[in-house]
Amino acid sequence: MNFRPIVAGLALSLLSGAAFAQTAAATGADAALTGPGITMGTAATIPLRYVNIQDTDLMTSKLIGIDIYNKQNEEIGEISDVVIGDGKSVIGIVASVGGFLGIGESYVVLDPASIALAEVNGTWKANVDTTKDDLSNAPKLDYSKMKK
Repeated sequence: MNFRPIVAGLALSLLSGAAFAQTAAATGADAALTGPGITMGTAATIPLRYVNIQDTDLMTSKLIGIDIYNKQNEEIGEISDVVIGDGKSVIGIVASVGGFLGIGESYVVLDPASIALAEVNGTWKANVDTTKDDLSNAPKLDYSKMKK
């Protein structure tokens, strides 16, 4: 069996991963949603780097609880959590929808690329292109199981 194609493919994938790991960290509002990522495990494989953040950057601690609005400026949900896939990058934003005072609400996971964050009069808002009904009918997340 010829192992050259396998070894070449493995080397290429390792080199592309190293090149990706060396990309510059995001700045501005995107810095809270993208970046170099976190590697799960006991051994760090990438040299430690530091990131400068700006006053305009949004920390995830301030992201939780932000109201979500549609194009008609109707409040249709609230950001409840941030999902980090494989310990590397943000893959989803958990939104609570429906309900009243925490009763009857459900949770959906939104693609971070489909959310626009903006500061309006000192308050952060999340904007999405959907209706309240569509968001309420989206696939649900059993959030109670994920909090453990």
